[in-house]
Amino acid sequence: MAELSYPEVGATLAGERPAGYRHLAVERRLGGPERYDAATAFVLRWGLQRGAGLRVPGGLHPATPGDRVTLRLGLGRAALRIPVEVVGVLAEPDRSGFAYGTLPGHPECGEELFAVERRTDGTWLVIRAFSRPGRWFTRAAGPLGRLAQRVMTWRYLEAASRAVWSPTAAQAAPGVPLVTKRHRWRR
Repeated sequence: MAELSYPEVGATLAGERPAGYRHLAVERRLGGPERYDAATAFVLRWGLQRGAGLRVPGGLHPATPGDRVTLRLGLGRAALRIPVEVVGVLAEPDRSGFAYGTLPGHPECGEELFAVERRTDGTWLVIRAFSRPGRWFTRAAGPLGRLAQRVMTWRYLEAASRAVWSPTAAQAAPGVPLVTKRHRWRR
């Protein structure tokens, strides 16, 4: 079996920012603390990816370390293949999610973390990644490749908001907006 396409395996889980990559860190408040369980289930069952328009193989169980999955973007034979491996799962009382790393053939080279955190001010989705172009066409795309990653990240955020939003979530923390955003796009 093919190895991961980068050496810094698990860096997103440890909060590290390896040199030589573009870094991305995005957070979005999904609602009050009562939304934590729903958000966790959604993330661990590949809901972010499905909700963002990626095709995820059917019958997948919640993300488990070592799982190899080929996501697809597009239709038919023209679909872009996006092979990944789950490199770690978070299962802490107030933090859950998973990280996957890229396998050969992925358009990028690096790792991405999808985490749900229960904080005093509510439930937050946290996405962290480090990447660099992994294929000739992503290298040739230059800034358009980075834009594509930002668009996909925005789609993940929107998918999570749609999945766990509830009118009652706003009542859990009076005076706090239902959805707030913190985006940090880094080179």
